[in-house]
Amino acid sequence: MKTSRRFFLSGASALAAAVVAGGANAQDVIGDILKSSARGNWDDQFDARASEGGKVASTLPIFSPQTVAFTEQAVGQYQNIVGQGGWVEVPATKKLQLGVDDPDVVPLRKRLMVSGDLSQSAGISTAFDSYVDSAVKRFQLRHGLPADGSMGKYTYAAMNVSAQIRLGQLQTNLQRLREKAGTLGSRYVLVDIPAAQVEAVENDRVVLRHTAIVGKIDRQTPIVNSKITEIIVNPYWNAPVSIVRKDIIPLMRKNPDYLKNSHIRLFAPDGSEVDPMNVDWSTDDAAKYRFRQDPGSENAMASVKINFPSPDGVYMHDTPQQSLFGKMLRFDSSGCVRVQNVRDLVTWILRDTPGWDRQHFEAAIKTGENTPIQVTNPVPVHFLYLSAWSTGPGVVQFRDDVYALDGNNELQITSAL
Repeated sequence: MKTSRRFFLSGASALAAAVVAGGANAQDVIGDILKSSARGNWDDQFDARASEGGKVASTLPIFSPQTVAFTEQAVGQYQNIVGQGGWVEVPATKKLQLGVDDPDVVPLRKRLMVSGDLSQSAGISTAFDSYVDSAVKRFQLRHGLPADGSMGKYTYAAMNVSAQIRLGQLQTNLQRLREKAGTLGSRYVLVDIPAAQVEAVENDRVVLRHTAIVGKIDRQTPIVNSKITEIIVNPYWNAPVSIVRKDIIPLMRKNPDYLKNSHIRLFAPDGSEVDPMNVDWSTDDAAKYRFRQDPGSENAMASVKINFPSPDGVYMHDTPQQSLFGKMLRFDSSGCVRVQNVRDLVTWILRDTPGWDRQHFEAAIKTGENTPIQVTNPVPVHFLYLSAWSTGPGVVQFRDDVYALDGNNELQITSAL
């Protein structure tokens, strides 16, 4: 099966075995799974411990000291898996799902057992039963995939990344965790770029988690360490020069009414407004003008903008294109970060800013007027890059190395298709 970097990675998982006491035992159990061809002939203790893998969902912050410890444990588990020869490859030729009976379900069961997603008591058979369905969903959740239980191309691509490569990914990301974990403060906002996810953290606990849209491969979201100082309700949007050149000018060549229809006004360097009909759109001369979109439902930032100092001029914001948050591949922006349910996040940021509770914030949006708000206690914000981590015994998370920073081409799954 052809893989690609614009797949959402889905990768190998946590060895079921935080699981087994001692490396030798872990290796023996893995060997038994891979060699087995019949039901019910494994050690019961492995089953009990493999079933204790833990829930995938967690309020543990990604960049916490506890995550470092769990990820160190995961590295040890994956070293055991690799030492035993890794896991079997699952043939990626059929859409396996609940109710199917097929010989390919046998290697699927073995693969899920080694990674700790399927209890050994489920046994080895050709039936894609409810146990396998639950195990596939758990695997998908740990890899940032829609947990539909269906073995489609994205899940196959993730599942067939080798244990050796997943081990390397964990080791690479463990170093990133060690550098930053515990240094971000007691109250902060984190954007994990490969996960396309936002965490609002307070007192070592995730109090809000948001789906995000981050930068395209050719317009990457940068690493940022700053403080949120301003919220702008009903913001104007000033198009960056990169978007003017790559997007707006080509659109104007196709449709001369694009700016008018999008409520975007053009301003010369001296601040005077320019009629778009007086601009030569066959060249890139328009890039010298400022393109400003009025507040409103068509505005690229919709209801709100979250501002902070940044060398790259990036920020976080709402979007009128809410359907994007339902996509599996959420690498669609020009570097800034769009946040689902952003009003919840803004309410949390403004908690200590007098006069700006949720009711007043919503009322300000309804006015349609551009309203800047200075944040009384600026909240630290961090855009960081982490594609593998663990939040508990047997719970290892993997994401696509979308910007190719992990050092192995096989982890750039989503750009290969």
